[in-house]
Amino acid sequence: MDANRKTAYNTLIDVETKKSYSNIALNHQIICGKPDNASFVRELVYGVLENKMLLDYVIDSLVPSGVSKIKTSDLIILRMGIYQLAKMDSVPEYAAVNESVILAKKFARGRENFINGVLRSYIRDKYKIKLPDRNEDEIKYLSVKYSYEPWIIKLWLESYDTGFVEELLKAGNESPDITIRMNWLKVMKEDLVKNLEKNGYTVKEGRHSKNALHIKGKDLLSTQFYKNGMFSVQDEASQMVAQILDPRHGETIMDVCAAPGGKTLAIAERMNNKGIVLASDIYRRKLDIINRETERLGINIVETRTWDATKVDSSMLGKADRVVVDAPCSALGVIRRKPEIKYKKETAEIQALPGKQLAILSASASYVKPGGKLMYCTCTLTPYENERVISDFIRKIPSFIVEQTVQFLPNVDDTDGFYICLMKKTDDLFE
Repeated sequence: MDANRKTAYNTLIDVETKKSYSNIALNHQIICGKPDNASFVRELVYGVLENKMLLDYVIDSLVPSGVSKIKTSDLIILRMGIYQLAKMDSVPEYAAVNESVILAKKFARGRENFINGVLRSYIRDKYKIKLPDRNEDEIKYLSVKYSYEPWIIKLWLESYDTGFVEELLKAGNESPDITIRMNWLKVMKEDLVKNLEKNGYTVKEGRHSKNALHIKGKDLLSTQFYKNGMFSVQDEASQMVAQILDPRHGETIMDVCAAPGGKTLAIAERMNNKGIVLASDIYRRKLDIINRETERLGINIVETRTWDATKVDSSMLGKADRVVVDAPCSALGVIRRKPEIKYKKETAEIQALPGKQLAILSASASYVKPGGKLMYCTCTLTPYENERVISDFIRKIPSFIVEQTVQFLPNVDDTDGFYICLMKKTDDLFE
């Protein structure tokens, strides 16, 4: 059996049945499956995930009983097969079909003929399959074409015009560059660029963050440059948290929703490892990741602790120079890195997010010294989790004034979707 397709299948099963994050599941299965072409596996996995609803629409048109009646194992093999036939020019038609049948013999025993028949039907009838009529139902058309749950499209249409929303949908289906944050505690940017290029990597300067580099090449995290703590992987928009926060040497900084720690560590690096960064999170296991990273990066000013950010820690009242609230959110800004987010259902938990975000922001405000700074940020694009939360907060606690807001957009800025709001605490309401 082809190890590449087996690895892709196991990854997609993990994402579908265990609700695993695609990047984590894929990395795990590549280690376990030892495929000879990891790039092929990644292309197939992310291609299927990015186009899942479109693929299911196609399958539904080919199977009389409908896609809802198909077992998960069969469905994943069919998605993989049709994606190879439709999008992967490097794969001959016979290989896409034959390898799918071989997968079925292992993971969908007794369904080989069914899968073979559906794939051959697609080859024969693919030009007859049409998208939903845009004029009749634009949301359904966009939902199928770009594979997004309809509620996400409806939500974005409340804030942006149709053309802009379609650009957002397209951007979410594009594969981003690997973006790294240089660790200036250990290396100068010029030296890091030279070393990476000398080892065969293509390096491009970032557009927004001063410490950002865009990298093309394989096995970046296996290099000694990474192992020795010269850089971390982090999107430019996320890097901008530390840059806009502008922490100073010797200050006390709190990051109240810190895990997995990218922003915490970027802040500590920017402080030149002088001061205190108190990183808290509700899950201890996630804080352990931060502790491991501090060792790799050569950082010793980060203190981690388990804490529920919705509650006030009386021991820290008025003691922080700057506080960062990277609030739990719908994560609609990172779809291009985690395409499974597109298929989230609009649950009561998602609807309750603004209330939770406001509670965390309000509790965190009590830690800020007079004249200190409070930053609120999310990796989403929805105003009800961003601007509206800030408006509600300012009405509730008017001693804070907004100094700067930034909304990064994937289709405009070539970054993850990310919102940043920097506020200052003052006792003068007229300041």
